[in-house]
Amino acid sequence: MRGLGTILNVVAILVGAGLGVLIGHRLPERTRRTVTDALGLVTLVIGGLTIVALTDEDYVAAVGSGGTLLVVLGALLIGGIAGSLLRIEDRLEAFGGWLQSRFSRGEPSASRARFIEGFVDASLVFCIGPLAILGSLSDGLGQGIDQLALKSTLDGFASLAFAASLGWGVAASAIAVGIWQGTLTLLGALLGEFMSAALIASLTATGGVLLLGVGLRLLHLRQVPVGDLLPALLVAPLLTALVAAVRG
Repeated sequence: MRGLGTILNVVAILVGAGLGVLIGHRLPERTRRTVTDALGLVTLVIGGLTIVALTDEDYVAAVGSGGTLLVVLGALLIGGIAGSLLRIEDRLEAFGGWLQSRFSRGEPSASRARFIEGFVDASLVFCIGPLAILGSLSDGLGQGIDQLALKSTLDGFASLAFAASLGWGVAASAIAVGIWQGTLTLLGALLGEFMSAALIASLTATGGVLLLGVGLRLLHLRQVPVGDLLPALLVAPLLTALVAAVRG
């Protein structure tokens, strides 16, 4: 059944977040900050490992050894300009605020900000990673849900840790995961034959850079507007196809 992987992922996030909220209030603030820092560091590691897709053989063959990074850079610049003009980051935060107002009326502004932070950061972490992209495309192509099953396990534990620090906003990220991965699964089913290994590698490498931005956000080093950079995930494959066509 296509789409089963995403359903499993959504359930894992909801269960993990629910358990995290149950134990989170029992943890001192220092411990919650430590957990968030640990997640930030791990996110940086995952982002760094994902960027290795820049050396993918098919990707290099399509755009050249020096072109892989330039494509990602071009995608980030074009995507960042488009995203900032569309105010995607602001819209994500506004949607998170709307969800918070629907589910927890009358709470103080600090709780509202914490909910929004949990929703936005968790959504970015769960949606941008390579397993989200490759697993959803694989599910859509009918190649099984093994990758999404693994991602569901990882996201379940991550959402528990996130929610222990950031609360119910993490559970709301399941909505974003369902929409994003469901869309990718559908695209995999409809356009799978057109998605070459080079296009997927460019998408994966660009996602790795965005994950580095998420890691910096979690560590509170810099509030990188990763939401505004999300269009880069669409631009990267298009630029790769364009450069490959010109070189070919």
